[in-house]
Amino acid sequence: MKRTLVISDIHGELNLFNELLEKVNYDKDKDQLILLGDYIDRGPYSKQVIERVRSLREDGAITLIGNHEVMLLETVEGNEYGRERYRKNGGLQTVQSYDNSIIDFRLPDVPEFYDHVEFIRSLDLYYETDEYIFVHAGVVPGKTLEESTRDELVWIRDKFFNEYTGNKTVIFGHTPTSRIRGEKDNAPYFGENNIIGIDGGAVFGQQLNCLILPDKTYEYVENKSF
Repeated sequence: MKRTLVISDIHGELNLFNELLEKVNYDKDKDQLILLGDYIDRGPYSKQVIERVRSLREDGAITLIGNHEVMLLETVEGNEYGRERYRKNGGLQTVQSYDNSIIDFRLPDVPEFYDHVEFIRSLDLYYETDEYIFVHAGVVPGKTLEESTRDELVWIRDKFFNEYTGNKTVIFGHTPTSRIRGEKDNAPYFGENNIIGIDGGAVFGQQLNCLILPDKTYEYVENKSF
């Protein structure tokens, strides 16, 4: 049976990402890879992760957008609130991955950066099957996906965790699973209300998770650089 492999919140941790794909023996001809966003910021290799994600999409991976990619787009578009929010959330590490001479936060003036911005614009907001909804942060209880805004789907937290009652299982990243549990456990979170959180807090020194469907098992790699 074909596997579906789901990974989220890589945050510039290219080495962890590659190690995890190798650990699960990812095969583009046999597996469906789904990436839930937040490829950039905080970690050291945002540019290289975007390059890897784009290559994987060319090989058939489904690539979704996260709130960190949205903050980058807002910054490029001149949204001052978005720019300040992005600066405070690891944007400097991303621009430095394109131009390491940047010390004060500004956008890099290199063609490769804007080429990657166009790729980010093309990322999907969610992916839906008969059984699952894949999305970065979660869904809005009481709203259809089509009725929901981009910001809601990439930023929502507690309302989704506490109130979702849909028939389809929602698989999401965005919020580290230890925060959802309220304890130091970074494994995927299997909620009783049909939600599965997979953000293992890798960029904060925890772990990068890969959920494996249909078995609902997982593999992970630890971030030992902290």
